[in-house]
Amino acid sequence: MLIAILSLTLLGAVLGLGLGLAARRFHVEGDPLVAQIEALMPGSNCGQCGFPGCPGAASAIAAGSAPVTACPPGGRALAKALAEKLGIAIDLGQVADAGPRIAAVAEEICIGCCRCIKVCPTDAIVGAAKQIHNVMREACTGCGNCVERCPTEAVTLQPVPVTLQHWVWPRPQLAGA
Repeated sequence: MLIAILSLTLLGAVLGLGLGLAARRFHVEGDPLVAQIEALMPGSNCGQCGFPGCPGAASAIAAGSAPVTACPPGGRALAKALAEKLGIAIDLGQVADAGPRIAAVAEEICIGCCRCIKVCPTDAIVGAAKQIHNVMREACTGCGNCVERCPTEAVTLQPVPVTLQHWVWPRPQLAGA
């Protein structure tokens, strides 16, 4: 029994050391600009931009093959931050900024088809086949994938409700603006 324990310990140590050395030897440096752009993005990996998540969109924006306005959940604030980071000028007039939104299910219309559950990237929708579905507000990123898949239009995107947990003091308006 002691021999088995010692041999497995030795084997684990040798293989761990080998993996550590291989990780150092074959380490590939990534583009720091891509990492900085990805850090600015919302990280919801919703796919609304047409890329496979935020890392794919960040790579495309850094390469110049996607505009800085490609991320709908980021809105104007993200587009402005990305333009400043890349040193380019953009017109924010075309960027729609509806603010943060979350999905909501109209219970009287929901038929329980489970199509929305299958496309939700964050598993924010709960329910079962032929049962009414519901959305967990804390998990919803507002990507809109479920809205497109719902055959009865029971799922809609609504502004984040103002509750004690989500309430934010509004910014003051400039006088005369």
